[in-house]
Amino acid sequence: MKVTDHFKKAKGKTLLSFEILPPLKGGSMESIFKILDALMEFKPPFVDVTYHREEFIYKKRPSGYYEKTAIRKRPGTVGICAAIMHRYGVDAVPHLICGGFSVEETENALIDLNFLGINNVLALRGDARQFEDKFVPEENGHKYASDLVKQVVAMNQGHYLDLNIQHGEPTDFCVGIAGYPEKHFEAPNLEMDLHYTKMKMDAGAHYIVTQMFFDNRHYFDYVERCRAAGIDAPIVPGLKPITKRYQLTSIPRKFYINFPDDLVKAVMSAKDDDAVRQIGMEWCIAQSRELKAAGVPCLHYYTMSDFELVQTIAKSVL
Repeated sequence: MKVTDHFKKAKGKTLLSFEILPPLKGGSMESIFKILDALMEFKPPFVDVTYHREEFIYKKRPSGYYEKTAIRKRPGTVGICAAIMHRYGVDAVPHLICGGFSVEETENALIDLNFLGINNVLALRGDARQFEDKFVPEENGHKYASDLVKQVVAMNQGHYLDLNIQHGEPTDFCVGIAGYPEKHFEAPNLEMDLHYTKMKMDAGAHYIVTQMFFDNRHYFDYVERCRAAGIDAPIVPGLKPITKRYQLTSIPRKFYINFPDDLVKAVMSAKDDDAVRQIGMEWCIAQSRELKAAGVPCLHYYTMSDFELVQTIAKSVL
């Protein structure tokens, strides 16, 4: 079932969904099953699975020279999605990224997903490679998420890259995109960030999942601005509890978001990381309850493999 159909079927009830990371290369699917076995009690209608672009390492050759080699540390997104749907009977939403893929490789990936019966994707530009100061698209790849959305929508209409294909079989993907209540770090201001979001929606996207935030006012303001811009699609808040004191600096540095003063003060006064974890959990529960009371379509938790904390939060919200 499409993600948007799950929202319609819920008839205003707030759903719970989760995002998981593929295990590091060499890991096991059992680590994924351990997480999801614990979270299935909340009957998530769908589970997101992230995709990670390649990274480059330098291997020393016998000649003494170093060879630049591309590796993927967390492969397996498509296989994990298929395993989730087979084991749990819930929809899986693979992340589809621009970085590291040509348009031909993107089309082939979408064909694989379609053949597996996976009809939801989250279309993202993706991050720059490690040690690169800006995003560099793959040769003959998409530079912007809006172009990726257009390719998916074109396939939904039966249009493939090979112009010799006449009357191609249409796919039926539901397309989600990312939204940024505090703006994407590359956008010069909130207005331009909303302009880019509108471009993705106009390209054919169906719903929005937000970047994490720790002040619900950012989410409510974002929804209001989207509605004023003519975006009437479901907007799903993304949530993550803080668990370590160092995240006060690492999260803003990586995701370019702000922490509320009250949360910062509470974390700074905590005696140890156990206390920080408790504070983060209680803060996320309060966020979740307020959002649920406001009638959001879904609470989407970034588990980051810390399923026990997310499990405790979800139990407190139901």
